[in-house]
Amino acid sequence: MNDELRKRRIATGSAAWADALLLSFAQAGYSRAEPAILQPAEPFLDLSGEDIRKSLYLTADASGEELCLRPDLTIPVARDYLASAKAGQPAGFSYLGPVFRYRGGRPNEFLQGGIESFGRQDRAAADAEMLALALQATSAFGLTDVEIRTGDVALFIALVDALNLYPVWRRRLIKDFNRKVSLEQDLERLTLATGSSRNEYEGVLAALAGSDRKAALALVTDLMSIAGTTNVGGRTVDEIADRFLEQSTLKGGALPRDALKTIKRFLAIAGAPDDAVAQLRALADDAKLNITAAIDQLESRVGFMAARGIDTRATRFSTSFGRGLDYYTGFEFELHSKGNGVEPLVAGGRYDGLMTQLGSATPIPAVGFSVWAETLTRLGHKPAAGGSAS
Repeated sequence: MNDELRKRRIATGSAAWADALLLSFAQAGYSRAEPAILQPAEPFLDLSGEDIRKSLYLTADASGEELCLRPDLTIPVARDYLASAKAGQPAGFSYLGPVFRYRGGRPNEFLQGGIESFGRQDRAAADAEMLALALQATSAFGLTDVEIRTGDVALFIALVDALNLYPVWRRRLIKDFNRKVSLEQDLERLTLATGSSRNEYEGVLAALAGSDRKAALALVTDLMSIAGTTNVGGRTVDEIADRFLEQSTLKGGALPRDALKTIKRFLAIAGAPDDAVAQLRALADDAKLNITAAIDQLESRVGFMAARGIDTRATRFSTSFGRGLDYYTGFEFELHSKGNGVEPLVAGGRYDGLMTQLGSATPIPAVGFSVWAETLTRLGHKPAAGGSAS
């Protein structure tokens, strides 16, 4: 037995659990991926923000490139796929290996398993397959009575686009939604009139009134060039331009009350997926909003979930559900043990924008999930017999 396999088996506490998990992935047609442990740090910092830096284990090579021990496996698997001959074609990968992240008192090296599916155009069917395989993964650890929580960030993005809000408001609301910031609190702030407050940059804000992001970036670039600097307080030109544009927009008026009312009604929708579809169609009709394509995609996914034997009536869907990562673009889900409201057993979703962010010249659909073997091992009861896939 090699050292890596021995570590995996010790970490999971049971060879049978790990074997059953990997076997189920293989039988479902997902080939094994084993990306390098040492990875370029830039993709993680770019896609997750500088806040992740404090949890990374960083080093540098002789050329000065910043490297890190992989903090998760989604980005490394995606990078290897893009560098392969399969790039752009449908391909699925499974994995089980150590990841490294500072977690304040908890083990900083831990196992992560999962699946990533790239290039499939049948998005609704692929989403449903991920959820079915995620449930299969919990079964491999002897857990069959799990709570299914789902959401869809594409619905929120479609809603905000249909409301024709200022681009600044659009970016801010979607950022709040993705990062699990208190969206309701920010919504209230955006409805307050701010034009009476004074600001030391009144002239800049006045010049930006009604501008788009490109114009704001050009103005701030010129101002900073005159000042002979490329950043202020660690903020880049782009970040400063976005901040000025946001303040200028807020001074121009508050978020319309009818838009606030529609967003709040949208975020209150929760329950069984079929019921949510009906409520969303009613909202779209009442508010005269064209979000039909996003609702159709949700309804199609629910149909594929039912076809795979998933009890959709026992599945919880919420329009306000999000996983807190910027790169998700659609379906999101978490599986929890009953009574465990915080730690997910399995979590994942659709991230169609990731491939272009990693350098792909064309968009490539992508969906997947991560298995938290540490949590599953602690809560699991017994290995599943045979580990066969359906």
